[in-house]
Amino acid sequence: MPFHDLAASDPTVRPVHGPGRQGWALIAKRTFDLVFAALGLALLSPFLLAIGIAIRLETPGPVFFRQERVGRFRKTFRIHKFRTMVADAERQGPTLTRMGDARVTRVGAFLRQYKLDEFPQLIDVVKGDMSLVGARPELAKYVQFYPERAQELIFSLPPGITDLASIAYKEESNILAASADPERDYIERILPAKVGYYEDYAKHRSLWGDVIVILQTLKSLFT
Repeated sequence: MPFHDLAASDPTVRPVHGPGRQGWALIAKRTFDLVFAALGLALLSPFLLAIGIAIRLETPGPVFFRQERVGRFRKTFRIHKFRTMVADAERQGPTLTRMGDARVTRVGAFLRQYKLDEFPQLIDVVKGDMSLVGARPELAKYVQFYPERAQELIFSLPPGITDLASIAYKEESNILAASADPERDYIERILPAKVGYYEDYAKHRSLWGDVIVILQTLKSLFT
């Protein structure tokens, strides 16, 4: 299949500025994502099934938490995460979750501590909505606070399961727990710092860099 036909049939491999080195880099990234996400789902399926059963046994409600996020080219998609809160938690409190939030279940607290609730996003990677590494997919209400110059760069790539911002702010819920106004602090302090990480990744991304971020993420879970 010619390159331009491949790009037309799958927007996840469409080059940002036409065919060339950047386009082939995105094809390599997509291939890497697809192979390892599919392999991860296959190998982890018994473990993921056990988590799903634990979630259903503790509280009624769906196994997965689905929520609209902004993805590549500013298109929205519904992300997959293991449900870590009581059903209809969004109707019972704020969007941001702080440490000690009563809506978080016991199983959910464990999943959040080790980021296990993020594993179902491997499904989104296989579907092409996400990448293994990239800017975290954000809610539309917070994307509006991204500087315009940053949006074009950040949304030229698919969002990711992990990145350096995720590592730097892995204790985000603790930070927000100490805030008198979590929403304001997130928008004015945390979000700008994350956007800086996102821009830097988009400018300097590489397949080897993705491998390094994945290894650093795994290390951060146990330190």
